[in-house]
Amino acid sequence: MLTSVFRLPAGTWAWRVQQAASLLLALPPAYLGTAVLLASAAALRPNLLSPFLLLLILRQAAPLGFAAIGQSLVMRCRSLDLSSGGVIAVVSYLLTSGAMPLPWPVAVPLCLLFGALVGAFNGFLIVRVRASAVIVTLAVSMILSGTVIALSQFHAPGDAPDILRAMGRARVAGVPLVPLLWIATLVPVALWLRRSAFGRVLDAVGASPRAAGLSGLPHLRVVFVAHVVSGVMSVLSGLMLLGFVGVGNVKLGADLALNALAASILGGINFGNGKGGLLGPAVAAFMLVFLFNFLTSLGVGEPGKLMLQGAIIGAAALAYCLRNPPSSH
Repeated sequence: MLTSVFRLPAGTWAWRVQQAASLLLALPPAYLGTAVLLASAAALRPNLLSPFLLLLILRQAAPLGFAAIGQSLVMRCRSLDLSSGGVIAVVSYLLTSGAMPLPWPVAVPLCLLFGALVGAFNGFLIVRVRASAVIVTLAVSMILSGTVIALSQFHAPGDAPDILRAMGRARVAGVPLVPLLWIATLVPVALWLRRSAFGRVLDAVGASPRAAGLSGLPHLRVVFVAHVVSGVMSVLSGLMLLGFVGVGNVKLGADLALNALAASILGGINFGNGKGGLLGPAVAAFMLVFLFNFLTSLGVGEPGKLMLQGAIIGAAALAYCLRNPPSSH
């Protein structure tokens, strides 16, 4: 907007500053937010920038990063998935309560299948029944979480399987294994979206679902598959979280759905718009977890953390939407 009003002579110092400012404003809010947080930590809590603590924060961010991958996919095709909290609660309960006494090589694939089935159920109701994505996925999350709470009265959650705890502690060349698994998932999914027909149809559906349908593109199938992938990513998020925490809990991952939504928005994903790619939400996931640790180091209590996090997320989302208003179709 400002660049269209104030035309500066090309090549001048002021023009270069204006161009740099325009590029910064075009980036997802997570990039600038992360830079500001790191600079603030360098001034106030430099110990947070030690390689050991940064890797630990990166490990803490991995579960949110997995959930943000799924949330980004469904948001790019103008949908939403708020069921990840319920999916994680079920995964945590099944793997730690003894209610499913199966060896982990069988239990983990069954959990992944469960996540895919939940995603397929969400996708079916959204695509075929034309139900609201918010209502459907939120209801599914509440039903799953309530079921886990009811069942926990008979079999309480316990310790996570040894393989998950070992995974949470494992390091490769000094780097925690969990962030490496996150990157090993993020990169192929990003390449798949960039180079596959699915990714092109996903962008077309996000640009205009009606135009995609009239063009004969499988737009409903793309929304369905996006929800299935989101369900699987929720399970992977729960597995990483269990490996990090080491013990099951009926409320494990309860706030992950909203945080994944926030990470997607801060990472440049708008409904029907994926300008931030998958790197943006990944940076935003790290930013949110780093913010939580930074506020903890400053002695900020839980109410203050929630208020500040909400204010930052709301302001960033508002600013991004004002710069990139959704087109009407």
